[in-house]
Amino acid sequence: VQLVESGGDSVQAGGNLRLSCVASGIASSTDCMGWFRQAPGKGREGVAGIGTDGITRTSDSVKGRFTVSRDNAKTTLYLQMNSLKLDDTAMYYCATGVYCANVLSPNEYDVWGQGTQVTVS
Repeated sequence: VQLVESGGDSVQAGGNLRLSCVASGIASSTDCMGWFRQAPGKGREGVAGIGTDGITRTSDSVKGRFTVSRDNAKTTLYLQMNSLKLDDTAMYYCATGVYCANVLSPNEYDVWGQGTQVTVS
């Protein structure tokens, strides 16, 4: 399984971005996909995720501003980010896991992309 993120950019506060994550070689048993971010000097934070049942979950810090979605083939994961804030500046990663009891926990995932940088100024 390989994950490739794209869509990161430098934007002004209040702007919007859409991140994409294309998964290749994904196993049919892959259950969950999620977005995480890591700012300099901070730990990896769960942003949004989708479980096997299609139910999505977003972190309190982005709720109402970010939306996660996935195509029907489960090969592309998206993160629509609206009303971006300075605190949203980070490297954003997507990940897949076989089973995720908590789609926002990085410990649930075993395959990670290389990340795409989002900078809000």
